[in-house]
Amino acid sequence: MIGKLQRVSIREVWKHEALDFTTWLRDNIDILNDVLGFELSGAENERSAGTFSVDIVVEDSNGNPVIVENQYGKTDHDHLGKILTYMTMLEAKAAIWIVEDPRPEHIRAMAWLNESASGSFYLIKIEAVKIGDSPPAPLFTVIVEPSEEAREVGEIKKDIAERYFIRKDFWAGLLEKMNAKSKLFSNISPSQHNWIGTGSGVRGFSFTFSVRQHDGSAELYIDRGKDCKEENERIFDLLFESKEEIEEKFGGELLWERLDNRRACRICKTITIGGYRDAEKWNEQQEAMAEAMINFERAIKPFIRKLNI
Repeated sequence: MIGKLQRVSIREVWKHEALDFTTWLRDNIDILNDVLGFELSGAENERSAGTFSVDIVVEDSNGNPVIVENQYGKTDHDHLGKILTYMTMLEAKAAIWIVEDPRPEHIRAMAWLNESASGSFYLIKIEAVKIGDSPPAPLFTVIVEPSEEAREVGEIKKDIAERYFIRKDFWAGLLEKMNAKSKLFSNISPSQHNWIGTGSGVRGFSFTFSVRQHDGSAELYIDRGKDCKEENERIFDLLFESKEEIEEKFGGELLWERLDNRRACRICKTITIGGYRDAEKWNEQQEAMAEAMINFERAIKPFIRKLNI
């Protein structure tokens, strides 16, 4: 005969969260060890953290403090804030939030916290179950826990965010140099992206700066809009017929990219002194990119006007 598992209100088992459940968990921390798969010991409850009191403080196998916060009902921002405060005050390496009803937004928040390297965060759902007339038993379900994959995602996001701010600083320096010599980019602000552009005065033609990790470029981007691939290529081909004259006026070779697999076309000059990862070379790279753009605009603008489009 197989019995049927029944859920019981946790208040029938532990009437009061702080007085009953927290005390029981402190005395039976080994049950939590079985769920988490690692050793916690030395449980103490109501440890002071500034003007607050932590439900339970335990130690991991290395002697690092781990905080345990319990909550009946739905998770809320107040308890999440307390967890972060407790970790800071006690310099804990991990936090375990045991809850009756985890909200989706708090599940996502705990997962997001695990993407950082500041600590390990566990969200565990507590239920009480029984079979037939058996005594009720605790059922812990791990909802969120740290993982190597989450850490790797966090590092990737951190790198992306860092990249954005670095590029914005790079563009600020370049625009300062460019605006001292030309009004072409005078209405453009620094961007977090890998390019900044401005109009040429003719629809579908934009002068663009691009920067990569170790180089950058001054470009003319040709894109007359949706469903205009053939027109873009026709314009590119017309300019290409004057390639030698344009490059002579520019003062060097340019890279002519018809980009047959894309809608737009591009003509550019790449400068390889350094990119956004080469801060010590920024000044020289920015000066070279500004000079290239000024010479490029001067060389190609007359040929754009001749297109009569």
